[in-house]
Amino acid sequence: MRVLLHICCAPDATTAYKRLSKVHEVVGYFFNPNIQPYREYEKRRNALEKLSRAWDFNVIYPDYDPEPWFRSIKGLEELPEGSMRCKACMAFRLKHTAESAKELNFDAFATSLTTSPHKDVEFINDIGAKIAKHVGVEYIPSIFRKKDGFLESVHDSRELGLYRQNYCGCIFSLRNDAD
Repeated sequence: MRVLLHICCAPDATTAYKRLSKVHEVVGYFFNPNIQPYREYEKRRNALEKLSRAWDFNVIYPDYDPEPWFRSIKGLEELPEGSMRCKACMAFRLKHTAESAKELNFDAFATSLTTSPHKDVEFINDIGAKIAKHVGVEYIPSIFRKKDGFLESVHDSRELGLYRQNYCGCIFSLRNDAD
């Protein structure tokens, strides 16, 4: 099965890619217009490029355009980390990934978001399934952090010298972390 893997960051991609590629043909998809400022986006993209070269897999990099993302979370900017703002953000990125998977003739899509211990995997898998049904492409549910998946990602990231960020990516979480 050909799978388009939404990748939020290189560290989380390590476990997700390793596990999925054992049984599927996987192509990465770095769609993260939520990442602010742009230099942070570049750091994360560069880390993923380093990983994809080291492990020899392809990644699609759609154009960076944060404006549609800002519209998708309008009115939620002041909410805290883990709130409806984050859910709207994840849904926006997964919907775009699903639409791209269908357009590019992939059989399914998945996300590396479930590698993080900070993400609501129940929500991610629920919204992924709903989007899949709406778009007409299969979603592969996951909890990549299970079976020491997060620790595995930390180990692989250190071994490869990958940049590990200290906030989710959006300017609102960065601002709230500074408060």
